[in-house]
Amino acid sequence: MAKKNTPRISPSHFLGVVVFSLCFFVPKSVLGVKKELRFRKNGEFKILQVADMHFADGKTTSCLDVFPNQMPTCSDLNTTAFVERMIQAEKPDFIVFTGDNIFGFDATDAAKSLSAAFQPAIASNIPWAAILGNHDQESTLSREGVMKHIVGLKNTLSQVNPAEVHIIDGFGNYNLEIGGVKGSRFENKSALNLYFLDSGDYSTVPAIPGYGWIKPSQQLWFQRTSAKLRRAYMRQPEAQKGPAPGLVYFHIPLPEFASFDSSNFTGVRQEGISSASVNSGFFTTMVEAGDVKGVFTGHDHLNDFCGELTGIQLCYAGGFGYHAYGKAGWSRRARVVLASLEKTEQGGWGAVKSIKTWKRLDDEHLTTVDGQVLWSKSHAGKCLLNNP
Repeated sequence: MAKKNTPRISPSHFLGVVVFSLCFFVPKSVLGVKKELRFRKNGEFKILQVADMHFADGKTTSCLDVFPNQMPTCSDLNTTAFVERMIQAEKPDFIVFTGDNIFGFDATDAAKSLSAAFQPAIASNIPWAAILGNHDQESTLSREGVMKHIVGLKNTLSQVNPAEVHIIDGFGNYNLEIGGVKGSRFENKSALNLYFLDSGDYSTVPAIPGYGWIKPSQQLWFQRTSAKLRRAYMRQPEAQKGPAPGLVYFHIPLPEFASFDSSNFTGVRQEGISSASVNSGFFTTMVEAGDVKGVFTGHDHLNDFCGELTGIQLCYAGGFGYHAYGKAGWSRRARVVLASLEKTEQGGWGAVKSIKTWKRLDDEHLTTVDGQVLWSKSHAGKCLLNNP
């Protein structure tokens, strides 16, 4: 998100009809084989979230909100270096880019900027996915064009939209399934479900100002997908009593992010919650589905908190990119999520036991802050005694 200003709405912002996407692998998928996502042999699966890179033209693009002595040598390349450092330090199993991947107004060639922004993930050979923010389409590609370009890049599991849905708003609505440990009884089950949605850019309704929102067609897709995954998880073999946990990624925070104060969240809130000016009810939809344990957004770069509401953790990642507005002296940052499986009585790996999170700062030591348990079978939202 750029610093708050009046949104610019153009005809390209109108949402369209689904196009069929490339295929990816999930356990028991009928969509084909692309890249396998499953828990490691140690029973863990780690996700790196990168929010708001705001990449533009590389080394010629200057930084925003850094100290004067940093300006001469600071550019988009600092953002690239931070992605590379995070990959090297955390060795994630999966990387999620949650929108405003490029800052379209300053990107001369959208395709080149997108390819450069995602290059560290591409080069790492780690599976990755991306969704759109409100600035990705402001260069030389439409929102559909941006998503199509992303889908064509190496090692990505991104989809333009779900192949089985004929009409849905936005571009970049899809889900991925994380299989259990190879050789375990959960090998052919999705132990963790990831949902990705296009939260839009700006309102296309003249009477409603401000940012976009998640539309009824997207919520219907989410409901049906969640129900399908729940049925699969709760039937034989290895029938479970409840759904596998789900994590949801999109760019613009929901109005419910404004529900917290400093007494009931972990992290910081240094600016307002720039959600849509209407509440489309997606939070209620997630609560009703019963599987979602965490929601992860970007958009408001100076917020990096997690707070629990009605059993769902609502989390910001904090601003990542150096060509994005920030705050001099307040480090750019990234969020990491670690899901861990429980040991079965037979010594194998079973269902998800806990989901933890922490953030890393782009300082000399990649300092780890705000470690907490987001969800577990026994408790949620408890701070860790020691940061990871």
